[in-house]
Order: sequence, then C-alpha cells, then structure tokens
Amino acid sequence: MLAIETEHLTKRYAGRSAVDAVALRVPMGCVYGFLGPNGAGKTTTMRLLLGLLRADVGTIRLVGHDLVRRRRDALAQVGAFVESASLYDHLTGRANLDITRRLLGLPAGEIDRVLEIVEMRDAAPARTGTYSLGMKQRLALARAMLGSPRLLLLDEPTNGLDPDGIVAMRLLIRALPARIGGTVFVSSHLLTEVEQIADHVGMMREGRLIVQDEVRVLLGGGSTVTMTVGEAQAGAALLQARGMNADAEGDHTIHLRCQDDALVPQTAMANRILVDADFPVSAIVPHAPTLEDVYHTILAPAFSGERLAA
Repeated sequence: MLAIETEHLTKRYAGRSAVDAVALRVPMGCVYGFLGPNGAGKTTTMRLLLGLLRADVGTIRLVGHDLVRRRRDALAQVGAFVESASLYDHLTGRANLDITRRLLGLPAGEIDRVLEIVEMRDAAPARTGTYSLGMKQRLALARAMLGSPRLLLLDEPTNGLDPDGIVAMRLLIRALPARIGGTVFVSSHLLTEVEQIADHVGMMREGRLIVQDEVRVLLGGGSTVTMTVGEAQAGAALLQARGMNADAEGDHTIHLRCQDDALVPQTAMANRILVDADFPVSAIVPHAPTLEDVYHTILAPAFSGERLAA
C-alpha cells in the first residue's frame, strides 16, 4: 500500500493547468521530498491532496483510501500544515494544541505525546507570541501529529528559519517516520535541504511531475573528479583512449566520471597516465552527485528562466 497515490491529477485555472496529470507514488515509511521552483504547482498539489481544492480530473488515494469516496477515512490518516504555522499568539503553546485536541475529540495525553516528539514540553507554557519562528514551526508540526496520523504533509517547513532552526527541523523530519510509524511528504524548493532528509523525491515543473524516484537511484552511485591540467583537450583524449569516461572543459579542466567503488583507483590511474605523458596535474577535486546535478541534467535544459535554490 502506498501513502499517496494519484492518477491523472489535474487542476486548471482560466484554461491553464496549475497541476497537469500528476501521478504520485509515495511509499509508506519514507520521507518524500516534493521539489520544484516557485509556481511549479507544489502547493496546489498539496491543497488537492488535503481536499482543500477539488481536482478537475484524476483520483487521489491516501493510505489506501479514495479521497472522494471515503473522504473522512482518508483525511483521518493525514496531518498537515501548509504555507504558515497559523497559531494564536496570545495563547500558550499548550493552549494552541488543546484547541485542536478538543476539536478532534482526543484524550488530553495527546498533547504531551506530540510535545515530546518535537522536544517542546518546556516551552509549552509560554505564549506563542514569544516563540521564535523555528519554535512556531515545531509547534505547528506537533499540532499536525495530534491523533497519530500515518501521513504528514509539510509545506516549506524550513522557510524563513535561521541556520539553527533549519538544522533542528531537518533532524526532526529525518526522525519522524520512525517516531510516527508513517510517511512524511515535504514540499520545498531547497534542493540541498531535501537531499539531506529525503529517501524519495519528485520534481515538479510548470504543473507536471517530471521525475520521481529514490534519491539513491537518481544520484546514480557515481562521482565526478575534476582534474586541473595543462592541455585539457589532449589529456581527455588520452584518458578516453585508455577506456576512461573523461571530458574536457575549456583549456585546463578534465571531468573524469566513475562509479563510487572505483573512485580512488580510477583517479590514481588517470593521474599516473597524465603525468607519465607529461601533462602536469595541479589539482584533483572529487565531486559526489547531488540533487542539484539531477535538476540541471533533467529539468534545467527544458526550463527557461526560473531556477531552484541550491
């Protein structure tokens, strides 16, 4: 069973598809990073998943329940915050949680359970107006976990946070699948942040889901070594003649591509070949593949103008 499954999910505004035939496949028990530049359709997709918008075409299943036919069952499995924390600043953190707890008809002990998960029991008696933005985001996350949902949908949870807040939220999200026994679906435009927390990713552009897979598969298990040499074109040709995957960039840079388990021996061999042939090597810099590389390879060539933030 998948945590989220959509077919042909489409939402149009004034004849334009904000979400265009999206087919999400989000496994249970993972952190799924939902990536795309501003305006790509991420927030609209999340609003569709939460039933806040009605799709023009397509189906949505949440933890095995059809959102249209079994709306109550589907949404009972979901906790979320979208765009902002939306807290009552004049109330304490505990009182904010208690409002939602009462609406859901949950026992009082639920508040302590979720405060423990987000490590905010000591701050709960203070008014939320005194909280930092990071604390507000964590309290909103605690509220989303009331009732033990098996699926959490988080829209830009690190947006606006300072470096300490980003690190704290990153560690918390990474640990959540084990803590809640479920799935975390995180929308973001920050490639480097998602790479550090996600097991699976989907990348949106102009309303379409362009790629979706495990992070380890997308990164491919390969690395690139950048070598600074004299006469890069001739040096790259020599390495290619010896069966190596090498390309020249400009007059002094060679990019050598190899699998992770062959990185050290391949680099040493390439260096020896070049030096023995009187090509001076002045620098060797390994570069592991990143989601930014995937973006530039898959999305950027067909995308004009906007870029994801690294």
